[in-house]
Amino acid sequence: MKSGYKIRWTKHALNELGQTIRYLEKNFSEKEIKRLVQRIESTTEVIARNPKLYPKSEKKDIRRAVVLKYNTLYYRIKQDTVEILSFFSNRQNPRKRKMR
Repeated sequence: MKSGYKIRWTKHALNELGQTIRYLEKNFSEKEIKRLVQRIESTTEVIARNPKLYPKSEKKDIRRAVVLKYNTLYYRIKQDTVEILSFFSNRQNPRKRKMR
């Protein structure tokens, strides 16, 4: 097993993450935001060590990791890098999911 893959967030995934944070700031407490950030960090650490741990999604070569009940990371492995394609809010209609 490799000692670690680089994690790279796409602009699209960062935009989705920003939207989620803004939503939490308006509707929830700082505690929920901190919990989400901690779970993102721990999930990306696991992915960096073993990116094939999480199952493949319905799209070829894209994997999905549920961060919390309402949020899922979609990513793909490109050589020594894991590219985070989407930080999807599971409250949305799945048809809105885009991977860029």
